[in-house]
Amino acid sequence: MNEISPIYQNDFGIAFQWKQDKTQKTNKVQLIFRDIGLLLTPTEIQYFSKCINETLQSGKGNFCEDCKVKGECRSLLLNSPAHQITFAVSFQEVVEIKDLIKGTLFKLQLDSFFDEMGID
Repeated sequence: MNEISPIYQNDFGIAFQWKQDKTQKTNKVQLIFRDIGLLLTPTEIQYFSKCINETLQSGKGNFCEDCKVKGECRSLLLNSPAHQITFAVSFQEVVEIKDLIKGTLFKLQLDSFFDEMGID
């Protein structure tokens, strides 16, 4: 863990920056959830947030009537910032990913504000 600077994490995943990237002033963030790793810019993370909200809206109440695992089967498709890649996720996973993205964006914006104010 010495090679990373954690940004935000929850029970489902983690967002961090590689320390060597931070010294080189690249602003990419590594997101890890499930068995997936994404290296994204803050703009791509914001786009991913919009994709998550769209998936949540389209997935509400969208379960098979006789489903015994409502909300747990991977029946939703979540678009990613890489337009060629779509994730098959459960409703609960989308909720967890949303929390991860929301917390990451908040921390990035907070850090940016402190940088502008000259506060370390």
